[in-house]
Amino acid sequence: MKCGWLMAGATALLTTAPVAARLTHIVVEDSATAPGGYTILRGHFDGTLDAADPHNAIITDLSGAPRTADGRVAYSATFAIARPIDPAKASGVLFYDVPNRGNGKVAPDPDGHVRVISGWQGDIAPGPGVQSATAPIAHGPDGSLLTGPVLARFTDMAPHATTLPIVRGIGRPTAAAMPVSLDTRAAQLFRQSSDTAAAEVVPAADWAFADCGTTAFPGKPDPAKICLKHGFDNRYAYTLIYRARDPKVLGIGFAATRDLVSFLRHAHADDAGTPNPVAAMVRWTVASGTSQSGNFLKSFVNLGFNADEQGAIVFDGINPNIAARQVPLNIRFGVPGGAATLYELGSEGTLWWNRYDDRTRGRGASSLLDRCTASATCPKIVETFGATELWGLRMSPGLVGTDAAADLALPATVRRYYFPGVTHGGGQSVGISLDGDAPWPGAPACTLAWNPNPSTPTLRAMQAALVDWVRTGREPPPSRYPTIARGELVAATAGAMGWHAIPGAPVPDGKLNIFLDYDVGPGFHYADLSGVAARQPPVIRRTIPSLVPRVDADDNETAGVPSVQLLVPLGTYLGWNVLARGYGAGGGCGFIGGFVPFARTRAARLAAGDPRPSLIERYGDHAGFVARVRAAAAARVAGRWLLPDDAAKLVADAEASDVLR
Repeated sequence: MKCGWLMAGATALLTTAPVAARLTHIVVEDSATAPGGYTILRGHFDGTLDAADPHNAIITDLSGAPRTADGRVAYSATFAIARPIDPAKASGVLFYDVPNRGNGKVAPDPDGHVRVISGWQGDIAPGPGVQSATAPIAHGPDGSLLTGPVLARFTDMAPHATTLPIVRGIGRPTAAAMPVSLDTRAAQLFRQSSDTAAAEVVPAADWAFADCGTTAFPGKPDPAKICLKHGFDNRYAYTLIYRARDPKVLGIGFAATRDLVSFLRHAHADDAGTPNPVAAMVRWTVASGTSQSGNFLKSFVNLGFNADEQGAIVFDGINPNIAARQVPLNIRFGVPGGAATLYELGSEGTLWWNRYDDRTRGRGASSLLDRCTASATCPKIVETFGATELWGLRMSPGLVGTDAAADLALPATVRRYYFPGVTHGGGQSVGISLDGDAPWPGAPACTLAWNPNPSTPTLRAMQAALVDWVRTGREPPPSRYPTIARGELVAATAGAMGWHAIPGAPVPDGKLNIFLDYDVGPGFHYADLSGVAARQPPVIRRTIPSLVPRVDADDNETAGVPSVQLLVPLGTYLGWNVLARGYGAGGGCGFIGGFVPFARTRAARLAAGDPRPSLIERYGDHAGFVARVRAAAAARVAGRWLLPDDAAKLVADAEASDVLR
């Protein structure tokens, strides 16, 4: 069957003129054979854009970018491709994985898919193994200097540090966003003891754009660093506002992704005659992005980039995974590497798949699918997310709107699956953990053990269902996520959630990352998360209500698609944790969920005053635990929530575990 469609597709490609998508040149710099009958290709591609084309006009500052001799705007980006050596063994699916902050790799696919990644972030420095893009610098009318306000925020610095870098790092401006002037009187630095505390302005004479690492204050002038006369106090957050120059046209990253995928899907060769490296291998295209990369996919569709320059669909299906927001890429001096801390943009735009009137913020009616609906290029969508996205990444309005009054309906082309009781990205333990995940180096200090509840096995099953939906039309299982209508979404308080006190464990009150309504000035297009954020820091207009799931007698969530580990629990799995020390201590611990293990015996849990049944009360012995895991895994496979290989591994992990040995 593969050969039949492959030959028909090859004939169509060879008899069709090369598409006019402006990927002009593709260069394979490295080729290697990989196990599984695959070839791994790495290289870069060049493209040009017509700033007047309606498909490109939405890119902020594109009209101010330098032009080529034929009046177009040039860009380039890196790529990596894993393709079957034997074209007849290709599945016909191109699976595009959106890199997260330049990180990503391709590998042989057991299902025969072509796997692709490419650079889209123009603020990332190129380097080995990094997926990056080259975006031009924008200028004002007649080539004049373009400037604007930039915000940089600093927390958890080393004790008594005197110098901090302004640029790079998560949540920091691009290296190109240099100050227009090193005169601190033209900038502002203030500090806060908490996100809600009043700002304390640092006098201009007490800090400098400088490096004081080897030279005493005011140090050696350096536009990429700031130095504080008496050193930084890590009990505070410091916020710097300055006027920068030479913004990069970062929104080109959307067009670069669009043009590469369109080229790989449709073209026979580039403008110079270089063959498409996967010509005749691609019939369907699917994309997945996790966290920041999932936000990218939401914005990609929202801004209309799922239609290429000829109006053809780019991705047939997308999977935004643990993606609560849009990506702040198409903004002058945008910071696409941010998260969801104070003053960071990303939640100001449209957050819902169906049209919703955002009366609370006065933004009018919109949906993420407005443009693709108008162009008939909407993909099939499988949205996946977990508990920490509601607790830490402000996802609630995407489900219930900014008034939190009622559930928002989903279009027929969207499936939504919730991973209850997981941290951001799910637990990463190898095997089954009785004491939580191991913290990664440099992570914030949390009071509770890290949540080991995995989401990856369920995610793989949902991605397989998306591919099947795109290829055959077989619909995935019905959406499963918490709703107001079923009484599953409530305020983030112990009383509303039905929380049962666990001795020695904190309560959920005060752990929610509050959703704030920002005003960043009149030049900003909120629904599109695009334009110019001229008001820095943003004015906080109001707090938007957010809801979280109710819990059961074990304080575990029940709505959504539970993992086998949650169905056969070893403790309470939380989407929140508590920061032990540093700025914000006592509040939420970043995007890290917590874990509170069950006692082993009834006597131990009664001695501790723990109301949750012990492991022995639940499972009896090790064999009883394994039997429960085996039964839960089989039921998950039958419901299409788990792939057979993953089910077998979970059972093997249970058998090899120390649970009730």
